[in-house]
Amino acid sequence: MHINHDSKNPPASEISFEDFLKVDIRVGEVVSAEVFKEARKPAYILKIDFGPGVGVKKTSAQITEHYSCEDLVGRKIAAVVNFPARQIGPIRSEVLTLGFSDESQNVVLFSPDKSVPNGSRLH
Repeated sequence: MHINHDSKNPPASEISFEDFLKVDIRVGEVVSAEVFKEARKPAYILKIDFGPGVGVKKTSAQITEHYSCEDLVGRKIAAVVNFPARQIGPIRSEVLTLGFSDESQNVVLFSPDKSVPNGSRLH
């Protein structure tokens, strides 16, 4: 999924609050991270624990500019957990990790600044 990371773009079109509630954004803890060797662009394969309600999910993330595998394990990050799974090369990506582009268009992960339980939903 390609997302335009240009911060100079105007906001997206308006949606209803009910539409927002359909997007299930949760916090989870990265339990493992490894280099995604088969990826076309540098990426990691992450396993993220979203707690008992959602469980452990796998995803790929192009976040190699700012993070090493060692930096990621134990980190709390946010992800959309209710998109359909997508096949990305040899892995099935089950969630979409969330982040913002820095000045060089590299992804900086979205994380809570205080401790919250795995599986907490954004509201």
